[in-house]
Amino acid sequence: MGLFIAVAGAVIRPDAALADDGSAVLVFKDGHRQRLDDVARIEFGTPAVIVFRDKHRQNVPTADIARIEFASSGASTPARSDFVGKWEAGQGNGQSFLITLYANGRAWKSTGPGAGTWAVVDGEARIAWDDGWHDAIVRVGSRHLKLGYRPGLPFEGTPSNVSAANNTQLGPG
Repeated sequence: MGLFIAVAGAVIRPDAALADDGSAVLVFKDGHRQRLDDVARIEFGTPAVIVFRDKHRQNVPTADIARIEFASSGASTPARSDFVGKWEAGQGNGQSFLITLYANGRAWKSTGPGAGTWAVVDGEARIAWDDGWHDAIVRVGSRHLKLGYRPGLPFEGTPSNVSAANNTQLGPG
């Protein structure tokens, strides 16, 4: 059965587009991501309705969603090597700083206490800084964003600030 779209709205069924485990990732316009597991279907309207396999429902404002990603074994996800290098990113206050991600999992930033560690999780570089802040570098379309989170906020939550992130060794991205 293929994906089916109705004029009044759309329904995505798991047998058409979702991964075998029924997982999807909502990517919001501000760059943050929300993983959804055990999804039965997604109904598009105002708001969108996520219907889970256990029959509970979750409303999501469609105006906030940039895209929906469906995990699959054949999908290409960024590897560690895609993030290694120097990145210029904003601090959320109009100023920028440098983030260096090393292949050994160590990280350094040019502002504040500079040391940290990083790993690739769900296709994004997640960085834990010694000062309690944590950042994620994520690919959104043809570019990257840096999502900054105050100490105590989870990566799955709303970021404290969002800015462009450019790999200085590859050019804008």
